[in-house]
Amino acid sequence: MKIEPYLRRIGWNGPVKANLESLRHLQEQHLLHIPFENLDVIRAVWIPLDVETYYNKIVRNDRGGFCYELNGLFNWLLQNLGFTSRLASATVRRPDGGWTMMGSHACLIVDLEQPYLVDVGFGDSVRVPLPLSGEERKDVSGVYRLKKVGDKDFDLQKSQGNAGWKTLYRLHTSRRTLSDFKEACRFNQTSSESHFTARPLVSLAAPEGRLTLSGNKLTITGLNEKRKITIDDQKMAAVLKQYFGIRLVPSTKVCEEKKVNDVNRGKMN
Repeated sequence: MKIEPYLRRIGWNGPVKANLESLRHLQEQHLLHIPFENLDVIRAVWIPLDVETYYNKIVRNDRGGFCYELNGLFNWLLQNLGFTSRLASATVRRPDGGWTMMGSHACLIVDLEQPYLVDVGFGDSVRVPLPLSGEERKDVSGVYRLKKVGDKDFDLQKSQGNAGWKTLYRLHTSRRTLSDFKEACRFNQTSSESHFTARPLVSLAAPEGRLTLSGNKLTITGLNEKRKITIDDQKMAAVLKQYFGIRLVPSTKVCEEKKVNDVNRGKMN
């Protein structure tokens, strides 16, 4: 595992300093170049809690991943660049107002002159380091803040304009390690109750919008446009390569538990 290939993977040029300016740029470059995706979950390819595995997949094979992979690997990069960073957990708010599995989302806290939430593994969300102080931050995707709701808990919220604020997830700031997400990682890639097992999802930030593939629907969002395109199965590989830089290769690392669950639900032949 080397720093330089990782920096090339995210299109980084020039030196890195352990300061807020570099952190913000690193986060932005990561989101613009490395997609959030669940394709290995759908293919029943087992995802372990192992940073070297993530490095091989994301840096060497030009893939993306979900939160444990993306934030787990980014944490390694930040620490090796001289930042004081650590994993934290969060509980995601469902669209119906309920909550997902407690603490099942992995994110990062980076300590500079104050602590910041940094997250490169949550799809369409805040793109800049967000201070735990409650100060609002704006990027191309919206306006965000962290609202304190407990001794060590903060709600990540996005402005809805006159409609107020929408909570995306509840951040728990206690220190976590990758091994702490063992049960959550297993659940998210094997359970029929996990939204990661429902359909293929690939999402990548763009300078003025976002590209998202959900099932066979490709959504292209810009500042003043939003287009949806239906993708034929025969064209899926070309779309993954053209829009997300992903080329899938066969894998023998099959998650047997996920495979059995899919057969029981009639998802696999």
